[in-house]
Amino acid sequence: MKRLAFMLLFTFNTVNAQEIPKDKQMHFAAGTITGSLGYSYIYGKTKDRKKAFIAGVITSIAVGICKETLDSTQPGNKFDLRDLTATTLGGITVGVTINLFDKKKKKRIKKQKK
Repeated sequence: MKRLAFMLLFTFNTVNAQEIPKDKQMHFAAGTITGSLGYSYIYGKTKDRKKAFIAGVITSIAVGICKETLDSTQPGNKFDLRDLTATTLGGITVGVTINLFDKKKKKRIKKQKK
């Protein structure tokens, strides 16, 4: 639960960039949220960071593909590869971030045990 709260805070702080269009920001946020859910679920089952990272990225890609496929069925709209890329980058970002913080946490725990 702490991870999800941290990821939501991280997402909303990251999404406030001025130069990035609002649509891409929303896709990035969706990627971070779905990526963190996929990561957490697989990590909880396997305790393997590599599998969890891959699952988080695949989850964000799957959600992006579903959204863009749905968008392409609407008149005047098309499958936008840039939106899919923004969603995927959100999933990659959250996976890398979780791995970085987990490594620091484990190092700190090892030092405390000594």
